[in-house]
Amino acid sequence: MNATVKQVLRNGAVRFGLIVLGLLLLLGLFAPVLGTVDPSWLDAINMNQKPMTTADWTGPDNQTAPRTLYMGTDSFGRDIYSRVLYGIRVSLIVGVTVAIVSLLVGTFLGLVAGYFRRVDTILMRVMDGMMAIPGILLAIALVAAWGAQLSTVIIAIAVPEIPRVTRLVRALVLSIREEPYIEAAVSVGTPTWKILLRHVLPNSIAPMVVQGTYVCASAILIEAILSFLGLGLPSEIPTWGNIMAEARVVFSSAPHNMWFPGIFLGLTVLAVNVLGDGLRDTLDPKFNKRGEKR
Repeated sequence: MNATVKQVLRNGAVRFGLIVLGLLLLLGLFAPVLGTVDPSWLDAINMNQKPMTTADWTGPDNQTAPRTLYMGTDSFGRDIYSRVLYGIRVSLIVGVTVAIVSLLVGTFLGLVAGYFRRVDTILMRVMDGMMAIPGILLAIALVAAWGAQLSTVIIAIAVPEIPRVTRLVRALVLSIREEPYIEAAVSVGTPTWKILLRHVLPNSIAPMVVQGTYVCASAILIEAILSFLGLGLPSEIPTWGNIMAEARVVFSSAPHNMWFPGIFLGLTVLAVNVLGDGLRDTLDPKFNKRGEKR
């Protein structure tokens, strides 16, 4: 295990992804300390202020004090810097939770479909039907039906990702099921659940971890799209999608309102995808062999 961890950490892409995500995680955790003001507080006097300007800011306690607006303010006078920091929390919570939920459900369904041939056809036809619907449209329909809440958004984004994880795990199980050690375990009467948990599942973990990073990146993007379209979390909750949605109205006069959340969104998705590529390079033996041949 230690050798595998050392091999993974030697990969430059993995280190880059972990460093960037670690910094973002720290910024999100310490947003109440690093943020200059309440991200939801409205100050009509300081609307659409430019970045790095100093303005007399009136806080919730009606006390006015000069503050440096590092990223400026939006059209409601809210501090963009504080809102971007709090938006990190929402994006990481949605991305990680969606990845965990889709991996858990998809792994279970993939194990069942790949090992039990009787239910394989029926289950995979259901998965194919779900994949026929574009993921963003399915997410929009689920959010519209259940309401815009954090739990609803997470479920709505996770549901379209489950078929993709299911198909991946099923393909892995179909190949692992034919291995000699599986046949040996069956011949000595090992219970099915032990075969799945002790032999099949451990050999599927590496590809699933890589797939989880891509699901996480996709979930962060879809959450931003839903919020941008007005179908995600309520506008009073600071998310990058909400900030950019409100900024599009004044983009010509205050483009910085959209630049900063867009930069953080792009950097986060890039870091997660680079981390996934690095994990694939080190954990996928077939990919390593292809790289060595080249």
